[in-house]
Amino acid sequence: MEVDMSTVFCAKYKQELPALTKVPFPGAAGEEILNTISAKAWEEWLSFQTMVINEERLNMMDPNARMFLADLRRKYLYEGEELETPSDFVDPNIPILR
Repeated sequence: MEVDMSTVFCAKYKQELPALTKVPFPGAAGEEILNTISAKAWEEWLSFQTMVINEERLNMMDPNARMFLADLRRKYLYEGEELETPSDFVDPNIPILR
């Protein structure tokens, strides 16, 4: 069976889905993501990652912050873990009723 090169069997969703069009970042982890993660899962991760960076006020110059995010990324994309949002997160898409 020939697989269309514009799709990938997504490790997160366990199905064939549209693939990323390029490596998301340099190195082995970026190549692994290109080959095993769908564009949908990657976009969802980027949104979650942005929220975590902002809510936790992570300094991305700090190697520990980068390691923390890399660990979360692996859990989110490959281990099927439901990651909790930070306790004080307020979804901007949900209106606050007063």
